[in-house]
Amino acid sequence: MSSPNTAAQDPAPRDQHTLRIATVNVNGIRAAYNSKKKQTMGDWLAHRDIDILCLQEVRAPDASLRKLLDEDQWEILHSEAVAKGRAGVAIATRKGAEQHPSRLPDQPRQTRIGLPGLDGDEHTGRWVEADYDLPGGTSLTVVSAYVHSGEVDTIRQEHKYAFLERMLTRLPELAEQSDHVLIVGDLNVGHTELDIKNWKGNVKNAGFLPEERAYFDRYFGDIGYVDVARKLAGDVPGPYTWWSYRGQAFDNDAGWRIDYHMATPALAAAARQAVVDRAPSYDTRFSDHAPLVVDYQLV
Repeated sequence: MSSPNTAAQDPAPRDQHTLRIATVNVNGIRAAYNSKKKQTMGDWLAHRDIDILCLQEVRAPDASLRKLLDEDQWEILHSEAVAKGRAGVAIATRKGAEQHPSRLPDQPRQTRIGLPGLDGDEHTGRWVEADYDLPGGTSLTVVSAYVHSGEVDTIRQEHKYAFLERMLTRLPELAEQSDHVLIVGDLNVGHTELDIKNWKGNVKNAGFLPEERAYFDRYFGDIGYVDVARKLAGDVPGPYTWWSYRGQAFDNDAGWRIDYHMATPALAAAARQAVVDRAPSYDTRFSDHAPLVVDYQLV
């Protein structure tokens, strides 16, 4: 895995036979595009040549998302939460232009909103699925997911466990339908001690509870998915994807790695490069999360 990227440019040359898939929790897309910021989400996106862009915490009406992201450039699938100003996930697929042909023209071919089997989830803005046809007859399913942050001994934690539990069923269901499945997003759990700078101080907090981490043991264990960023990075601290706005967390790199690319083995084997696009400084962040960008050799 490449070191965290701190510039608004590609860290390595782009292979023409790769798909570039990015995930980022934007912490409110209208704020991420606010022109008063030193660097906006638009500034970042303009330099990253993304094919599929997955968003979490959109927290905006559908019309606002489509205007900011520009429907002329992107095919947008958006699950807006019924609760205003909460959650919201999206998958945007680049349409392409004369100067920038799309690697996925007229796609996705099929989409679904909500985590199947979880009552009412289609209204929570936490799970969307998109199916793609790739050259050579291969299929690809991409999911943008936003797991509840949770809070110990509250209903919020119960909702989180229900979501994680349902994923135990949905992940193998998707893997039965395609060899190439990718679950990306803010999953709000640090899987191992390498994923949190201050893990000892968080063992009793939501996001690093043993019960939460046990679900990830299963996702990456008997269910068979691969943690792509960890596979490419090896057993090193981080690279982190979220830092609190409070204190000196960002400057001290006291972060959490809670944003994932979870792939079936065949897809994980096609991963060529993973980069955390960490902002160069605190005041150039457009979100409290950094994008996680992975290139897959699929086209």
